[in-house]
Amino acid sequence: MDRLQAMRVFARVADEGGFAAAARALDMSPPVVTRVVAELEQHLNTRLLHRTTRKVAVTEAGDAYLQRVRSILSDIDDAEAAATASTRDLQGTVHVLAPAAIATYFLAPLIPRWRERHPRLVLDLTTDNVAPGRVDEFDVTFLVVPDDFDGNVVARKLFQGEAIVVASPGYLLRRGAPKQPQDLESHDFLRDTGNGRRGVRKLCLKPLSGDGESHELSLPVVLQSTSTDVLLRAVLDGTGVAVIPRLLAQRHLSAGALVHVLPDWILSRYTIYAALPTQRMLPARTRAFLDFVSEQTPEALAAQEI
Repeated sequence: MDRLQAMRVFARVADEGGFAAAARALDMSPPVVTRVVAELEQHLNTRLLHRTTRKVAVTEAGDAYLQRVRSILSDIDDAEAAATASTRDLQGTVHVLAPAAIATYFLAPLIPRWRERHPRLVLDLTTDNVAPGRVDEFDVTFLVVPDDFDGNVVARKLFQGEAIVVASPGYLLRRGAPKQPQDLESHDFLRDTGNGRRGVRKLCLKPLSGDGESHELSLPVVLQSTSTDVLLRAVLDGTGVAVIPRLLAQRHLSAGALVHVLPDWILSRYTIYAALPTQRMLPARTRAFLDFVSEQTPEALAAQEI
């Protein structure tokens, strides 16, 4: 158990009056917050919080502990502020793991500005189809997970997106634009087999509004690849229709190089998290990178729409 992290989590639960609110404030999942507090209580062998269906209240022992915790955390924050008064003096390497598409289209454009701000920090960026089980191997791990993901990881939510069906104007001119999901079954499909999807043969489209039935479709595959870049290049060249994250497709949609096919339908929604090792103190260089990415995310997303 990371006792310092546990103190911070307990103090935030007490301040927010609940686990869910504390989880939102800390960019953690509610199960992780609940587990951290439970482990702290077990370590101290005392009950710190009264839990009811409506709210959380601090016990008498918890209140006494909370006062000491706040004093300790304040001293630590002051010490860290003094040690890192000039962030340009940060040195070392930040080890980052991200899916290739996130590294290429989201992180890489941020690197020049990152270098301006932290010229003595090295960014070691590994690309791979990421699973939550690898989070403890890196300083920061970017996870692309379903919208309902509730994993047992400490993570900061960055943004949400959608996987959409796209095609080139030239392809649609030759083959016709689908008017309803079933029309896709007569079109050439470029299939993504990355991130554990090799065995997935059918395409399931869902209404963008969230209301209505999904459509499961069998499309004739003319190309399949684990590389999103390969599929994006192929769809731009008019090879067929493909499902591409909107983040990657948006610039081409805005330029008219791609068309959003069936705009009232999506394949899925996903969320991008920056996950952190669970049993490790957060170095100043890692915190600097995490804060930088969070700060730059809105501008980076807006740039994709230019």
